[in-house]
Parts: sequence; structure tokens; C-alpha cells
Amino acid sequence: MLEAAFRGSKRYWILLGVWSTLILIGAISFSRQLTEGLTITGMSQDVSWGIYIAQFTFLVGVAASAVMVVLPYYLHDYKAFGKLVILGEGLAISAVLMCPLFILVDLGQPQRFTNVLLHPTMNSMMFWDSLALMGYLVLNLVIGATTFDAERKGGPPPRWVKPLILLSIPVAVSIHTVTAFLYSGLEARPFWMTAILAPRFLASAFASGPSLLILISLTLRGLKKFDVGREAIQKLALIVAYAMVINIFFTGVEFFTALYSDMPHHVHAFEYMFMGLEGQNVLAPWMWTGMSIAIICAVLLIVPKFRANERFLAILCVGVIASIWIEKGMGIVVTGFVPSPLGKVVAYTPTAPELAITAGVYGIGLLVLTMLYKIVVTVRERQQVM
Repeated sequence: MLEAAFRGSKRYWILLGVWSTLILIGAISFSRQLTEGLTITGMSQDVSWGIYIAQFTFLVGVAASAVMVVLPYYLHDYKAFGKLVILGEGLAISAVLMCPLFILVDLGQPQRFTNVLLHPTMNSMMFWDSLALMGYLVLNLVIGATTFDAERKGGPPPRWVKPLILLSIPVAVSIHTVTAFLYSGLEARPFWMTAILAPRFLASAFASGPSLLILISLTLRGLKKFDVGREAIQKLALIVAYAMVINIFFTGVEFFTALYSDMPHHVHAFEYMFMGLEGQNVLAPWMWTGMSIAIICAVLLIVPKFRANERFLAILCVGVIASIWIEKGMGIVVTGFVPSPLGKVVAYTPTAPELAITAGVYGIGLLVLTMLYKIVVTVRERQQVM
């Protein structure tokens, strides 16, 4: 079964070559970061989290979103998601694999990460987040390999895997909840210190993850004739629509609470995001763009006619992913540091080495994802021939 990942067409090897090139570029930039330190990044003492932690936050949501296909299929016996489940688990594996890599590159000295495991602090959210992520990765690897192997052999999965599947559902929710607690537990950062941050993270995850699955499903149908079924895609699109509406509502609640109360430490953060503060407005165009795309996509996704058109649906899914990446992937992270506890406003812009390292980590994730899907598609093609 694994040998399928090392056999393929010229197009397949070109794709692996592209991901390998990204990894090489990232590795070269990371070696420079190891030598010169984090000074080559756009981060500073005032803005100590940047694009690395932003990607970590975004990808934890992508990993958690696998629950949106696992839960209906295994708990409610929704057979339409049969082919989607293995794609969702593959996406979760590659996403959760990238999460600790972004933490490693953000630490500057990767060996520091071992302190989290060797010298755990029970009240540290980073420890519990690392534990949840590793547990979720192991669960997806075991569940995905076992169920897919059973399907390949034409039989039902073993009974012992069912409890693991049930366990993976609350663990999927927990990994993004604990990630939100990493932010909301920091009392010196009032922008993050809100009880609704965890629900916001989950709502955005249940929009961006299924959107990625829709795009993957449509791509596989066009390239490899691997069709998950129209019903499954349309049901996922409905989930994305509802999740986007809820995400926008939660964001609106945050706006009202901050602006109506008129507390400066809350208002200044939103001013920086959308208007700029003390002449620093690098984030404002991005936030206006992201918010506009999010609202347009949510409105159009609610209309059945637009959801039913799969070409248009693909465009909307790209818009959903882009808007959530802007809001959650950069907006929420950077704005939490502005202004600083001492009232200082420092702008953050990722540097070329940061972007190269980020591309390298994504290259690793995409390489793993491509090889996993190659195995899935090859096995399914053999089954169809037989």
C-alpha cells in the first residue's frame, strides 16, 4: 500500500518536486535563522509572535475541522461522507504535522521545545496544547491507517478502533479550544482576553477546513476521477455556510462589546486593525479586504443556487479560506500585541526569510498530503478495476 506513494505519473513527480523545492528554500532560510537568530524576522520585543504562530493557529483549525466529516459518518451513519472521511483524516494529519514545526521555527532554538515535554508545567497552556496535538496526530494516524486498510481488504474495521474514533471527536474540538486558551489566558493582552475567542476559533475552523476539503475533492475529481459525490460536497458547502455566518456573528459581538463599552484598551486594538494607530496602518487594508470577502462569501453561500454551482462554489471556498487566513492567520495574532502593555505601537511586517521558512513548512505539509492522497487514490482505483 505504501509503495503507491513512490510510483506515479510525470505530473505527480513534478508536484513532489515543487514541494521539495519549497522545503529546500525554507531549510536554507532556517539555517540562516539558526545562525543569525530571530533578528532576521520582522518580530521584535514588542511583537514577539508573527507569521509563524499565525500559521500555527490557522492550521490547528484546519486539523480540528476533520471532525465535521468524522462525526456525521461514524456517529450518524451518514454514508455520503464515506469517501470524504479518509480525505479529512489525511488533511488533519498533514495540518497537525505542520503545527509543531511552526512552533519550532518560532522558538529560534528548536531544542527549547523539548523543555515543554521534559519539564512540563501543569498550568502551562503550551504543554496541554502540545499534548493534545500529539494525541490527535496519533489518533488520526491509527484510525486512518486501520480503517483504510480494512476497506482495502473489503471488510469492516476492527471493533477496537470505534472507541478511538469516538475519542477523536472531543480531542479535535479540544486542540483548537486549548489553542484559544493560549491567547485568552494572557491577562496582559486585553484584545485576546475574551471568553468568546474559543467559539470564534471553532466557528472559523469549521468554515476553513471543509472549504479546503471541497477544493481538494473537486481537484481530485478533475485530475484523478476520484469522485466523493455531489451530495457530500453540497453538504459540506452547507456546513461552511452556517459556520461562516456564526463566525461573522461572533466577530460582530466582539465589535459591539469593545466599541460600545468604549474601553480604550479594547478600542485601540480594533482601531489598529481597521483604521491604524499612531500612523501605523499596515494591517488595515488586509482587514478590510478580509472582512469584505467574508461577508460576501457568507451571503452567497446561504443562497442554494450559488452553492449548487460547483465552479462558483470553488471560488467561494477560496474566498472563505483567504478571509479566515487574514483574520485569524494574521489579524488576531499581531493585533494582540498592539498597543503593548506600555502603550507602544510597533508595526510588524514579515521579512523574506520568514516567508521562505513559512513556505518550507507548508512544503513539508503539502508533500505529506500529496503522498497520502496518492495512496488513497491508487488503492481506490485498484478496487474499481477489481
